Amino acid sequence: MRTFWICLCVVGASSAAVGAGAGSLASDRPPNFVIIFTDDQGYGDVGCFGSPDIRTPRLDAMADAGLRLTSFYAQPICGPSRAALMTGCYPMRVAERGNTKQVHPILHLEEVTIAEVLKTREYATACFGKWDLANHSQTDFYADLLPTSQGFDEFFGTPSSNDRAVNLYRNDELIEPNAPMATLTERYTDEAIRFMQRHSDQPFFVYLAHTMPHTRLAASPHFKGKSKRGLYGDVIEELDSNIGRVLDAVDDMGLAQDTYVIFTSDNGPWLSKNRGFANGHRLNDHGGSAGPLRSGKVSTFEGGVRVPCIVWGPGRVPSGKSSDAVASTLDMLPTLAALAGAKTPSDRVIDGQDIRHLFHGEFDRADPDKAFFYYLRVHLQAVRQGRWKLHLPRDAEPTGAAPFSLNKHIASGDRIGFDSPFLVDLKHDLGETTNVAGEHPGVTRRLLALAQAMRDDLGDYDHVGEHMRFYDLDGPRPTRPPLPPEPSN
Repeated sequence: MRTFWICLCVVGASSAAVGAGAGSLASDRPPNFVIIFTDDQGYGDVGCFGSPDIRTPRLDAMADAGLRLTSFYAQPICGPSRAALMTGCYPMRVAERGNTKQVHPILHLEEVTIAEVLKTREYATACFGKWDLANHSQTDFYADLLPTSQGFDEFFGTPSSNDRAVNLYRNDELIEPNAPMATLTERYTDEAIRFMQRHSDQPFFVYLAHTMPHTRLAASPHFKGKSKRGLYGDVIEELDSNIGRVLDAVDDMGLAQDTYVIFTSDNGPWLSKNRGFANGHRLNDHGGSAGPLRSGKVSTFEGGVRVPCIVWGPGRVPSGKSSDAVASTLDMLPTLAALAGAKTPSDRVIDGQDIRHLFHGEFDRADPDKAFFYYLRVHLQAVRQGRWKLHLPRDAEPTGAAPFSLNKHIASGDRIGFDSPFLVDLKHDLGETTNVAGEHPGVTRRLLALAQAMRDDLGDYDHVGEHMRFYDLDGPRPTRPPLPPEPSN
């Protein structure tokens, strides 16, 4: 369905795409990429990001040998985060089957994924783990929207979240209904390593999207009962060990100098799984921790969308460094495309930016004016630029956030509205407690103008922007985001 774009995708030379400061590859082929995407792991659930009680020695070592991005953003909830990562676009922008704006996007076949971009450079591509872009269900989903129809050569994983059960598929064939959840982290990793070994003689892209630590939680016998943080900690420590296995496999194959590995999470911690919606710290808390950040999953406070991120690439990514420059999952498609010598789609708006300079330690090249926009469902709620974040005026129960208008996922103290613009200096107030709009009227006006420009371009809860995409229209463009009907009580 996307032949019209791929045929136009004339690629440049790989050496030109890598660019100055990137370091030299061990071969002249494009680099390999591995994206490890955990589910509901909070900013404070990694040792090198401040966890006091969960041991993550392999991630900590990965950071020591690589780069921490400390202002790295995802989306507030599972499916939208996956749509953003795969397309480089805000979830509200991407087209969905049937044109409705679902809670979890049903990604239209005319959208272009990272895998499809990399296929133009003859990458072997595979997805292991949770997909969640063919409908948010283990049984009621569109089989023709699974990864093998979206640019991936192979898929081993599950259509959606593990709320009750996990059905495992190989490509589009169900191979194991109700698979034991305690086996998933290791099995996904096994499959990813075998794929890399089979394709070690060509560039590969592995998308390893772990089911854990989304609940229901489960850990294998080797890890269960070993963490100071109960079952949640067991799960994270098992993930950490298996991330180490991926790094070891890349090294054992002699491909460390040819490979970028990126670790991050899809959103903040699921605080409703903790007593009192607090950061997880008790043995029976089944949710994570946002560390110093406010709130968690299904929130546009920092704790909902700022996630840990580590980039590893010996010889190209500087060791032991960190950057607080604004970056996000949106940037992965244009960055990986540039590193591979591929082209991003030119027939549509792509929200992400090429951040090779951050990967390679050229922090002085970071764009100080880069903005990040915080959408919850179809509602634009905040914008960040540099150290400044502006919460836009909104009701305590905004209609544009439905079905999360009355947000039962976060603490009651975070279910608030703003009568006027609420400006936060994130450099000094990570907890987002103090409104300094009155002290910085120029900053407030600038961020309000950015928000308005984004409304015009993409849209908001009350109107459709110029570049929101619809591919199934049988009439005029909608004037408001087309939400599915809410279920009746």
